[in-house]
Amino acid sequence: MMHTAVGWHVELEFLEDDQHTKAVAMVRLPDGTAVRAHGRASRHESDVNQPRVGEEIAGARALNELAMRLLDKAHGEIDQASGRVSHPIHV
Repeated sequence: MMHTAVGWHVELEFLEDDQHTKAVAMVRLPDGTAVRAHGRASRHESDVNQPRVGEEIAGARALNELAMRLLDKAHGEIDQASGRVSHPIHV
């Protein structure tokens, strides 16, 4: 059995102000497609301003959405290759 090493690089970018953090996650796949997802976080006015925490929450939400989009993409590719509707892929 031969093993092939592959790698993906996920990019995360953030846009922040004092109350909100937006995150965009993106991965470019070997088939040439790019999959993008978004996440958001809001700071309650009574909370201490901790930008890193906003990034962690918004980033985690973007990565979670990215994971779901990748699962949907894989599911579609399985169906296309098999010519039938397969069982959903669960996390």
